[in-house]
Amino acid sequence: MATQQTKSQDELTSARSLVPKQPDIAIKKAENEEQDDEEQIEEAAVVVPPDSGWAWVVMVASFLCCTVIDGIVFCSPLIQQQLMAEFHVSKAYVSFVSSLLSGCYLMAGPFVSALANRFGFRAVTITGAIFAGICFGLSYFATSVEFLFIIYGVLGGIGFCMVYIPAVVIIGFYFEKWRALATGVAMCGSGVGTFVFAPLTKTMLETGWRHTLAIQGIIVMSCALFGLAFRPIQPITLSATNEEAGDEQEKSKLNGHGNTVAPTPQLHQAAFTKPLPEGRFAYSMPNSAHNTYMGASQRNHYPTAQEIFKGMNLERRPSGTAAGSKGTELKALRKSQPTTPNGDPQQLTFNLHKELTTVGENEEEAENDNLLETDAKSVTIQARRHTVSGRRPQDLAKRAAAAAAGNDGHHGQATSSSRPMYRDDIFFSGSLTRIPQYQSQTSLAYHMSVTRLPTKQDMLQDRQKGCRICPEAVRRTLATMLDTSLLKSASFMCLAVSGFLTMMGFFVPFSFVQDRAVHAGMTQDQGTAILSAIGLVNTFARIVCGSISSFPAVKPLWLNNFALTAGGLATIFSGVVINTTSQWIFALFFGVCIACFSALRSLIAVELIGLEKLTNAYGFLMLFQGLAATFGTPIAGALYEATQSYDMAFYFAGGLILLSAFLCYPLTYVARWEQGRNEKITPLPAA
Repeated sequence: MATQQTKSQDELTSARSLVPKQPDIAIKKAENEEQDDEEQIEEAAVVVPPDSGWAWVVMVASFLCCTVIDGIVFCSPLIQQQLMAEFHVSKAYVSFVSSLLSGCYLMAGPFVSALANRFGFRAVTITGAIFAGICFGLSYFATSVEFLFIIYGVLGGIGFCMVYIPAVVIIGFYFEKWRALATGVAMCGSGVGTFVFAPLTKTMLETGWRHTLAIQGIIVMSCALFGLAFRPIQPITLSATNEEAGDEQEKSKLNGHGNTVAPTPQLHQAAFTKPLPEGRFAYSMPNSAHNTYMGASQRNHYPTAQEIFKGMNLERRPSGTAAGSKGTELKALRKSQPTTPNGDPQQLTFNLHKELTTVGENEEEAENDNLLETDAKSVTIQARRHTVSGRRPQDLAKRAAAAAAGNDGHHGQATSSSRPMYRDDIFFSGSLTRIPQYQSQTSLAYHMSVTRLPTKQDMLQDRQKGCRICPEAVRRTLATMLDTSLLKSASFMCLAVSGFLTMMGFFVPFSFVQDRAVHAGMTQDQGTAILSAIGLVNTFARIVCGSISSFPAVKPLWLNNFALTAGGLATIFSGVVINTTSQWIFALFFGVCIACFSALRSLIAVELIGLEKLTNAYGFLMLFQGLAATFGTPIAGALYEATQSYDMAFYFAGGLILLSAFLCYPLTYVARWEQGRNEKITPLPAA
């Protein structure tokens, strides 16, 4: 028996000696990395909009970006006459120059959103402005219309999208209470840009279209300066730790002033643990009831911060942060909280769903948090502001010492960074009071409920140096925005097809209204003034539409249907009498139409399919609308060439806009029918 054991041991030793040592090193390295990851601090970053201060600077920068980008896009058809004369091409063919610019400017939306999610608003905006400016500069040397198709239309449109998407989305990141107003003001840049660039482009065209594009390229590059204002917002870091430490440990955390020093943040119960077979990382939930949350039937669902902390008995224990941020206000609250007779600060626990208060609320609200008992373990939730840099802390002891000195060591580094596209409401442009989740809970609780957490793989890639072709933050955003399961929704498809038809006719008046006015006997200046009038009406209509839609009694779908119907009819009959008065009346109706269409898309989508599907809906809406914008104007140009009359082009545009309104009329009933059908076919959960 002993001989057999010795033989087995010799065979085992021999077998081990045959295994290369490099894999052993790799295994040990992997084990060390795994242990390092386990020791690594896991946190949940939740952005609470500041609603003041630098937010207003961001709004102005967004307004200026929209002014430049939309102004050039809407006025780009003005160069078509000179292109037709130089390259001897038809109006339908040359229309692709401007239609590709407007189409790619929309179709690139999901991909630009993914880049902004990974690299931030500022970097994408600056890169896009420089890239678009270079494309416009290269267009100066165009030798054919096809050259302009690629450089000016496709590449220039992508660059424009890299400026426009961050400029629009960042408003929701910086504003909560004033979101509707700030979005309306920023989007006014579209109308102001049309009003300004129509006469400006006409003046520049006197020197030739090449010089015009070169000057516009320089103007576009100025958006890089505006993009500098899109600095990363400081998120609130939420972390949970088990409160098993005794009184001695708690007393050891007291500093010389009798205030508690914030403990090292941990999130063991909300850590990201094991990968699924498909390679996606699952989340381990704090309670057993959530252990199957990422099951096979819900692998596309990423939990929110509120779902992670749901059911916990939480304690808010904010720590210090950079001076001037809202975290400083939290620190002041901690200093002024009531103490026990022994001098220890009282622990304020609260129910996550009902009693969470927003960052920086007054001390009275902070001190009146309800004390609630639950069956879950006592967990500490911390909230602090930090800058977003993605660098992990190197020395916890230094951080503790810095915290004892009144500095938490996060000036310039952070354990986690926020992902803007992980918010369900990132594309919502209306007042948050229209969202049921916002009305039923307090500010911080709402932001936790709409913030979906990154996976462990995402966080590791954020900390690692080097360039990845398609990191998790990009893949996840694209997968969310282009999730084809939404195409099975009848109500969404009605909305998407309606938007497609609207955009088919959207840019036609911008391309033909001046030429039609001149053809009817009006002067060039009067024709250009019609474009400026559309921009002027669009400016005021954006603000009015945003204000009206803030009232709960106003239905965005009804307002949208009325505006599209009026705009479609005005476009169809705009050529009956062509004079200054009639064309300004047309500009009034059409300006209101495009303002309501642009401002109400997100509100209608939320009412139909819910806030959690808004990002997915916006991805497909941008693709549908971009595709329509690419081919709408060339088709109208072909109709003009076939009939030698501008009437057919405007009949085409107005008819499509009117048809899109008719598709929206039964949307409410379609949504109700779809909801009832889904409730009937939804299987009951297993006992």
